[in-house]
Amino acid sequence: MAQKKGNDYFTMLVDNVKCSCEAAELLWENMNEYDYVNLPEKIQDIHEVEHRGDLGKHSLMEKLMKEFLPPIEREDIMALTNIIDDVTDVLDEVLTNLYMYNIRSLRPEALEFAALIRKCCAAMKEMLEDFRNFRRSPTLKEKIITLNRLEEEGDQLYTRAVHRLYTEENDAVQILVWTTIYNCLEECCDCCEHVADSVEMAIMKNT
Repeated sequence: MAQKKGNDYFTMLVDNVKCSCEAAELLWENMNEYDYVNLPEKIQDIHEVEHRGDLGKHSLMEKLMKEFLPPIEREDIMALTNIIDDVTDVLDEVLTNLYMYNIRSLRPEALEFAALIRKCCAAMKEMLEDFRNFRRSPTLKEKIITLNRLEEEGDQLYTRAVHRLYTEENDAVQILVWTTIYNCLEECCDCCEHVADSVEMAIMKNT
């Protein structure tokens, strides 16, 4: 009798990250070619990606609950799955905020954030693709550091964006709205770094 093949959790994690990358790509495209009139349709596109991410998360969790001996600690797989899902969720939230707050044009720093978030998600995917080799990979640590560096760029961009907002904008409503949007954009970068932190913690616990 052929031996039953186990679940490949490393591949499933990468598949979930692909949803984050797709959402980041949609965010970048829609912010660079910003079209307020058709924003509800664009929101639906990113909702569909977020929904696929949820399905991937639930599928992985269901398999993990039945797994006798996962390749790394069960709680590490669960943590990574949840944090990756957080990335996709907050990416989905950005476009929704732009619509809710009736944003008709974007500030330059918002476009910078969209490009940076795209880089963060691409770096996160590269890191997760290398994660299965965590015991012997010569490059995984550097990929974690790269993601941390990108998140630091996000912190600097956030500081610069909020400073410019509060020094140049006189409309209190616009200040409030854009502070909320910048918080959401920064959270996208933070969530990507949280994935890197979870990978680093999993490496420490499983080696």
